[in-house]
Amino acid sequence: MEFSLTNQTVQNFDGDCAVLFAFLDKSNDDQAIQALIDLNHFKAKVGKKLSLNFVDGFKVSRVIVLGLGEAELSAKNYAKALISLTDTLEGEKVKSALIEEVNVDGYDQSWVHKTTARVMQNSIYQIEKVGTDGVEESSIENIAIQSNSDNAYELLQGQAVAVGMALTRHLGDLPSNVCTPTYLADTAQSLAKEFDLDCEVLEESDMSKLGMDSLLSVSKGSIEPPKLISLSYKGNGNAKPIVLVGKGVTFDSGGISLKPGACMDEMKYDMCGAASVLGTMKAIAKMKLNVNLVVVVPAVENMPAHNASKPGDVVKSMSGQTIEILNTDAEGRLILCDALTYVEKFDPEAVIDVATLTGAVIVALGKHNSGLMSNDQALADDLISASKVALDGTWQLPIEDEYDEQLKSNFADMANIGGREAGTITAACFLARYTKDYRWAHLDIAGTAWVSGSKKGATGRPVPLLTQYVLDQVN
Repeated sequence: MEFSLTNQTVQNFDGDCAVLFAFLDKSNDDQAIQALIDLNHFKAKVGKKLSLNFVDGFKVSRVIVLGLGEAELSAKNYAKALISLTDTLEGEKVKSALIEEVNVDGYDQSWVHKTTARVMQNSIYQIEKVGTDGVEESSIENIAIQSNSDNAYELLQGQAVAVGMALTRHLGDLPSNVCTPTYLADTAQSLAKEFDLDCEVLEESDMSKLGMDSLLSVSKGSIEPPKLISLSYKGNGNAKPIVLVGKGVTFDSGGISLKPGACMDEMKYDMCGAASVLGTMKAIAKMKLNVNLVVVVPAVENMPAHNASKPGDVVKSMSGQTIEILNTDAEGRLILCDALTYVEKFDPEAVIDVATLTGAVIVALGKHNSGLMSNDQALADDLISASKVALDGTWQLPIEDEYDEQLKSNFADMANIGGREAGTITAACFLARYTKDYRWAHLDIAGTAWVSGSKKGATGRPVPLLTQYVLDQVN
């Protein structure tokens, strides 16, 4: 799918289809179109469509009227309508369309252009089933957006984010017997080759020499070798890098603290943090931004076995701090803590870890917002601002000493769980013990990384949030 800007009118467009917008509380400026809307008793609710053929005054054979709800158009309603529009264009096998200009309340046209490209490109994603010859290509080839601007860079940005989301979704949707730690490492190396990035993959022996016994305690029960993957993009000389750390548990059985069987298949999505930071790297590299970005992925599989970690085991992390493993299903923090110590070598400007870390965040926030915790309020504010622009919601939760007290252990410096209460916060408090030397934020995406049910699949979040944050730092 290609996007472009044009000052051509919808009436003079000679492609397949013209897209006009309609509102519940405002008549269309084109009286002929309004008459057809009235004739068809069309109610312009968000995402509703009216398809018209061979309308007088239009060169195209098809006009689609897309409902946007209230004339004071919200960003979320615009995005929702775009998803509906893309489905319609694909269903009607439209190859080229012109979308008329529209104003979104509180956002400029640059945002409209970028969001249009991102949402429509992301909407054509299809799950690639293993053993098939790929997916059927979208019928949509060209989307023109009516505008007096000729700066198409925001379209490139929007598409780049969608391409990053597609990688994230693809990795998440793969079965865990395909997407292993080694597969993630191979994916990073492929990105390095495609975009001329620096890539380093540490093997189990390398991590052992560095004292990453916390990370290695998780992989002990699996035949899949663990990997610690680093991928670096250098677009701004010697400036300090932004570092993204993504949890890469390619399958989480819970280990000896075995999970219930129901929905255990969805634990292939426990590497969506890793997938999202790799997707973000791809988006940033495609944009060729003037920024230094490092992505680090601790990748393991968590399985029960005769040599797997057991509740009550004590391990020493790379930082020297000891951990009593009270629950082997609280494994994400065990791999992240060593990765968060490892990233000190990059002298980071800021570190953001992304993880499907706790079920508790779903209880607290549902499936709509990712949980955000940070040791630096300015960093948290930047992420919240980026989330609003990107329509990739997040909600800040506190990190306070009272919660940290729940991690006390009689046998080690800390336990890896803090009891039933405030599980998302105590998990972040655990990580905070390893991030005292730099600005750090934690995104718990357990509720937002994938959806269940008949439309089960990875969402690609929080790639929009992360890419917008990086863009904001450049701008």
